[in-house]
Amino acid sequence: MARLALAVLLLLALLAGPAQAADRAQTRAELARAMGAAGAASGALVVDLNAGQELYASRADARRIPASVQKLYTTATALKGLGPQATLRTSALAGAAVGADGTLAGDLYLRGTGDPSFGVAGVTALARDLRAAGLMRIEGRVLGDDTAFDRRRGPPTAGFRTSDYVGPLTALPFNRGLTGLRAPYFQVSPGLFTAQALDRALRADGVEVAQRARLGSTPVAAIEVAAVESPTLAELAGRTNRPSDNFYAEQLIKVVGARLGAGGSTRQGAEVVRGTLAGIGARPNVSDGSGLGRANRTSPRQVVALLQAMAQDAAAGPSFTASLPVAGRSGTLTGRLRRTAAAGNCRAKTGTLSDVSGLAGYCRAADGETWLAFALLMNRVNPAGARVLQDRMAAALARYEP
Repeated sequence: MARLALAVLLLLALLAGPAQAADRAQTRAELARAMGAAGAASGALVVDLNAGQELYASRADARRIPASVQKLYTTATALKGLGPQATLRTSALAGAAVGADGTLAGDLYLRGTGDPSFGVAGVTALARDLRAAGLMRIEGRVLGDDTAFDRRRGPPTAGFRTSDYVGPLTALPFNRGLTGLRAPYFQVSPGLFTAQALDRALRADGVEVAQRARLGSTPVAAIEVAAVESPTLAELAGRTNRPSDNFYAEQLIKVVGARLGAGGSTRQGAEVVRGTLAGIGARPNVSDGSGLGRANRTSPRQVVALLQAMAQDAAAGPSFTASLPVAGRSGTLTGRLRRTAAAGNCRAKTGTLSDVSGLAGYCRAADGETWLAFALLMNRVNPAGARVLQDRMAAALARYEP
């Protein structure tokens, strides 16, 4: 029995060890078997980035619903257009300077630019810095300025209303639009809620505020008294892609519209995304920033075109790649591809809707030097079963020996 137990342990160790490398023909055969099981409504493309050649293609030009693979388009556009080190500023401004006695003769304006991470820490820092700037009394009130975005609180899939999957979208968010209560769960007027949060923080720091907070637009000539910067866009992209955060993605597409387009709306942001992708020869249908909408359509070839372009972008590419989940290690891939050749060697964005599953990103091949860009878009599938096929394919790419 002891010998039998030892033999079993040795067998398990061998099975758990590194899989043998596979050549081009073996890899293509493994990929084809998985895609055959995925069905005719699915497509795939794998490109060897080092050689600039296709390794495998299956219905690569047919457009599919990408689900959250769509977030690649949103974050890449933001990184390319604004730069990885860009930040989103939330400012406290006034119509006049604070007086020598600490009195502000008028209102204090709290102006947001869409920072999805803004919350308690940001409000606390603003209140502290305002107090440090000598502010002791506001003769008016705190006015929340959320005019950098439109007033549509949700994505198209929710009829532009607040969605359970996203939360209220606004240029002046606070704690992702959550009230902290069971009911109402979401803030009805997020800009006002944020202004009220600053009002409370100021009062707690000993600043007198004569009137209650409201919404309002900042005068053009207003003077900035204090400001809080968001994490860098590189970090925000990671917070979007690794956990597949719909709120961050929908905020970012409005940021893109406000900063690079004609206005802070989902529609204007989508215009900017389409324009960016057209520059690399990809023309997907873009309806939102997160991929929640089934009107989004793209092909594996278009996704890989983006992946190739970002791999060649010295400025934005490294931050884009770093924003993706690592197989078996982080984000939505933490529980996938463990104990396979892909673990630690593939970075990819997942995507899931009711009958949709996708995986797209990069894998390092078995030689340790070759990088592969891939997109697996599967429609009319059981997502759980599709993920098994995708994991099999990603592991095959990591075993590939050029």
